[in-house]
Amino acid sequence: MKSKPNIVYIYADDLGMGMLSCYGQTVIETPNIDRIANEGMKFTRAYGTAFCAPARASLMCGIHDAHAGRWTYTPGNAYKKLSTGELSLDELQEIIYNTGIEALAGDEFLATVAKKGGYRTGQIGKLEWGFSTTDRSIREHGWDYHFGYYDHIQCHGFYPPFLFEDGRLVPIEGNTDPHCGNPAITDPTDMSCRKVYSQDLFDEKIAAFIRENRDRPFFLFHPSQLPHGPIFYPDIHEQVKHNEALTQQEKEYASMVLRLDETVGKILNELETLGLSDNTLVLFASDNGHEVYYREEGRAGRTKTLSGDSINEVDNPFRTELCGDVFNGNAGMAGLKFSNWDGGCKIPFLAKWPGVIQADSVCDQLIANYDTLATIADIVAVETPAGTDGVSYWKALRGDSNSPKHKYIVFACSYGPALVTEDGWKLRVYIPEALREKASLKFEPEVVVRLYQVLDDPTEKLDVSSRYPEIVQRLRGWLLKECDGNLLNGTSARHLAYPDLYIPTFDEVLKGII
Repeated sequence: MKSKPNIVYIYADDLGMGMLSCYGQTVIETPNIDRIANEGMKFTRAYGTAFCAPARASLMCGIHDAHAGRWTYTPGNAYKKLSTGELSLDELQEIIYNTGIEALAGDEFLATVAKKGGYRTGQIGKLEWGFSTTDRSIREHGWDYHFGYYDHIQCHGFYPPFLFEDGRLVPIEGNTDPHCGNPAITDPTDMSCRKVYSQDLFDEKIAAFIRENRDRPFFLFHPSQLPHGPIFYPDIHEQVKHNEALTQQEKEYASMVLRLDETVGKILNELETLGLSDNTLVLFASDNGHEVYYREEGRAGRTKTLSGDSINEVDNPFRTELCGDVFNGNAGMAGLKFSNWDGGCKIPFLAKWPGVIQADSVCDQLIANYDTLATIADIVAVETPAGTDGVSYWKALRGDSNSPKHKYIVFACSYGPALVTEDGWKLRVYIPEALREKASLKFEPEVVVRLYQVLDDPTEKLDVSSRYPEIVQRLRGWLLKECDGNLLNGTSARHLAYPDLYIPTFDEVLKGII
């Protein structure tokens, strides 16, 4: 095997599998992201979580998001208080740092594992922890270098008045809107406050990090904002500019996806130019499944079908054929972001390393977001931290049929957890709202349970729980164990921290503020 590779992990935001042409997208083409699949491996059964904050935390920790009290994710919209003058930077970061559960002595994270293996670590883009973070937390998580946002809510605009570089506030000249150009708040036609696009800054910093560390092993993590809404893109991409079948909103959304594709192309080209491509592992994934930000009555809905019927998360989820989506971004699966249907939690996952990962290969092994820490530990030749839930997919990347496999993976969502087995059984739980107020919950009669065989029924249309009661019983036992004896640990709200600093309510979160 080659020497320790450089590692570049590109992490998209709310990018459904169906938005990439290598997974079947037909309205647009994503040639640079597809190149990773063409020159490497495409996974067909990769899972993230229901939405971004738990996905990022489980990625960093190697721990799934249905446990009790292992970590919390911090509040958002905190850094707006800098713009209003209510708090100084030191005061603000002290409050955030002391909100919820922070790293304990001896805790390991994705970047600390890479550092143990002798890697220079860098994170460029959206924050990797909670809805607000601090320089202290980022350093404790093992990042030698960081440039980007410290506040998730600020990431809803692409024209930040300031970003952070290694803890230092960096003003962005010409970006004067305290809401970062968020078109839901600030007039989208007013470009006077929008001068520097955040992804352009990230591209520059990514190239600089790669060049500066070309002579030593490096681990670069790029969590992009794209294509998270609200939708805003100033220049419609040439691919869709003249496509009369698309609305303006759909063209802008497609342009956001294509802008991410351009960043991937720039990274791959930089690696080639520097002669690093042959010894660099490039990973590409998303945090969660698809979201329909380009909603329009009669064309694409979120809560109703095109005929006006209501959908629900028990048995009638979002489906493209019923609710509309010109892109079919969830690849024809059921559900969207925030749900425990596969359309909300199943993600694109690609990897390339020339000479190590076979070109144009496909892997059907079940993997989870929280497997990456164990995988990085294998690659950089350090021991996998104790107490993690992940299984390394390093052998799977190399096409080894003896790759270790999960018996099952689990993930949480706002209304209940789900479990998927290696042989394709999926148990979905829906906890009625009244029961979510309890302190503890097991499988009481009011808890709704559905069973699907997703290898045969990838759209989750056929509930077979009455046909296979023994499988339901077995999977219920596994899931309750993973929730540490309390199903409510498999609801996302159990990981939120609620200090005075917190502004959005969780109901607002579910309505799309995140």
